[in-house]
Amino acid sequence: MDIRNRKHFRFLGLYINSYALKCVVLFVTALVCRVLLFPRLSNISLPSESESSIQKPKFLEVPQIVWGLNNQKIAFARACLTARMLKRKLLMPSLSASLFYKEVDLLDPISFHKVFQFETFNSRCSDFVQLGHFPKVLNRSDAVELQKGSGRKWTVEKDYDQLVEFSKHPYDQYQVVKVVGKNPFLWHDHWPAKDYARVFDCLVFVDQISKEADKVISTVRNAMGKVKLSQPAPYMAVHMRIEKDWMIHCKKLEQRLNITEICSSKEEIMDRVRNIIGLKIPIIVYLAVADTLLEDEDSILEGWDEGLIVREKKRLGVTGIYKKHPYLIQSAIDYEVCLRSDIFVGNSFSTFSSLVVLDRTQKMIKSGNVRMCGVDARWPSFAYNLLGQSNGPRPWVTNLSDSSLQSISYGSNQIHC
Repeated sequence: MDIRNRKHFRFLGLYINSYALKCVVLFVTALVCRVLLFPRLSNISLPSESESSIQKPKFLEVPQIVWGLNNQKIAFARACLTARMLKRKLLMPSLSASLFYKEVDLLDPISFHKVFQFETFNSRCSDFVQLGHFPKVLNRSDAVELQKGSGRKWTVEKDYDQLVEFSKHPYDQYQVVKVVGKNPFLWHDHWPAKDYARVFDCLVFVDQISKEADKVISTVRNAMGKVKLSQPAPYMAVHMRIEKDWMIHCKKLEQRLNITEICSSKEEIMDRVRNIIGLKIPIIVYLAVADTLLEDEDSILEGWDEGLIVREKKRLGVTGIYKKHPYLIQSAIDYEVCLRSDIFVGNSFSTFSSLVVLDRTQKMIKSGNVRMCGVDARWPSFAYNLLGQSNGPRPWVTNLSDSSLQSISYGSNQIHC
């Protein structure tokens, strides 16, 4: 029989003119076309209501960072790690250009980007922590205060629990968490040394500071005189802590800790330096010291062994470079001079010395140095307050596996090497 003459056609038990069959055919046809023509559509899910809305940036605001350069660097790093724990950006903090320990109202604020490169920090720390600008805050009233506890009853555990609490609802809904209370340097420490080192590695001084340091280093290397060398003259930087304020502090610290390896006289420092095993002379010795706080400024150049060409700012004629800048910038210049030295000798209870050694340790690790202790290392460091072999200073590198920054923040006689 001719199929065209048939009024009915059975398919799966239904006739072709069945209304139900027509719907099934249309649905299957549409489904096949969708899969063939638009295969990617099947993998796309619609955003939820929370995902489709624009998420506002969230920030942590901290008090003004104060005290010496390296106290401020540690305080800044601690603020960064706190912001990271709270899953926020750190609002660019205000540093302190002047040095006042008690008269807080006399502190001279200086913006972070006047000392360190803001964009470079965010680029180098892009996968770790970020800085934000105050203009990025959409609503300054959308903030909650985090009051830092104080006193002996405010333990490390309580401080940590508070941070955990502020990382959750309802505090995580605020655009700004504003920390009020003490300077970040005095906050409890919850992070390993390697996390601090990660932040320090992202801190780069502004070009002005680096160029000023270049001038000082060039002058130091030229102190060798007319001696012809095939390469720049090597120099040793000695962070000489014999200033009046330091001697008062270190003697009190020795009494409190019941140890005798913190304070060093000028004579002890000279003796330790001259006995560095394998030291090649002649060598230039730059004394990094706060000249204005010395009992007798001129006497620090007397009594050194022949072959040690000892210089400080005044003898080098570079005091003008320092005096045109505030205290913080002066410290930053000296930090660079010490950091770039061929040999560094400092005090293991000085925060300045400790951070210089940390940076030098990181440089050696990055360069793949296997030998890190002694003068044969690429950037060797020593602690003159600790007795080493042959009456010399003890070799010194930073132990980045420490569980906290305690030994760097407050000093230690248990140095790594």
